Amino acid sequence: MKALIIEDEKKTAGYLKKGLAESGFATDVALAGEEGLHLARIGEYDIIILDVMLPERDGWSVLSELRRAGNATPVLFLTARDGVEDRVKGLKLGADDYLVKPFAFSELLARVHSILRRGPAREPEKVRVADLEIDLARRRVTRGGRRLDLTPKEFLLVSLLARRAGEVLSRATIAEQVWDMNFDSGTNVVDVHVRRLRSKVDEPFGTPIIHTVRGAGYVLEAR
Repeated sequence: MKALIIEDEKKTAGYLKKGLAESGFATDVALAGEEGLHLARIGEYDIIILDVMLPERDGWSVLSELRRAGNATPVLFLTARDGVEDRVKGLKLGADDYLVKPFAFSELLARVHSILRRGPAREPEKVRVADLEIDLARRRVTRGGRRLDLTPKEFLLVSLLARRAGEVLSRATIAEQVWDMNFDSGTNVVDVHVRRLRSKVDEPFGTPIIHTVRGAGYVLEAR
């Protein structure tokens, strides 16, 4: 199991990291909101322990951005803010549980295990990036309110890019995820499909959101 701790108090972060490591978790620690959001986007975590009061970007914003991008990793809020309104706000934003400081590590561990026992995170129904919206259940894609006519492979491709918005995906990763194949550097199948996807997602709207990163791959993000 892998956990991400986003907590600006170094002593608390160290305490959590040590306790979770002793309980069999691999852990990463971020001491600020932007760093935590970045790690959550690029890493594969089973659970995120998230403080509300953070420098650069608060916990509300981190969670909201993750859920908006379709990241459904379970989140346990850990904070000194114990008001009912704060707890309700966290849960409405998509948090899975809320623990108030000071806390006993045994209780935190029990809550973590309880969250993980609920099974895999539920697949989000919609993913939004800028004015692009993907309805995963109905397999519909719109941009600026206009429905896009995509082939099945184009739908899989744009869904992959949107779910991992802001992350540069290599051609090998795309080929593996969309075509379930090992990438052959001699084929241009990924480039051809990205070009076709751009003709539908980007060109009619003037503002591109699918970008080429030379020598690395492709990324979907608003700039």
